[in-house]
Amino acid sequence: ARKMKTVDVGPLPVCDGDRLLGMITDRDIIVRATAEGRDPKTTPVKDAMTPDVVYCYDDQDVEEAASLMKERQLRRLVVLNRNKKLVGILSLGDIASDTDEELSGEILGRVSEPTQPSRRRRDV
Repeated sequence: ARKMKTVDVGPLPVCDGDRLLGMITDRDIIVRATAEGRDPKTTPVKDAMTPDVVYCYDDQDVEEAASLMKERQLRRLVVLNRNKKLVGILSLGDIASDTDEELSGEILGRVSEPTQPSRRRRDV
């Protein structure tokens, strides 16, 4: 949470070197630590992170990535190279500034729809 505050972001990739292990968000910390009565200062990141991360490759078209974001209702998408090493994070804002209004509006509309509760990991 301190790192999120320092760099002013909600999600952070969890890595072992440059290999992606998962993602952790401010919401993950609240739901999987604080709400469970755990102390966020002592709860291991691995116990609060989301391990199964949806990603795209750095050589895919933005439209493909946008389609995946729309389909999975994601505001952010992890970007890996073909060796599965973390390259970056593509956000809805990145797409909005780099594509036409229609595509970014479509994604925003889809992302904003209510989701099923089963979308998130519940076992922690």
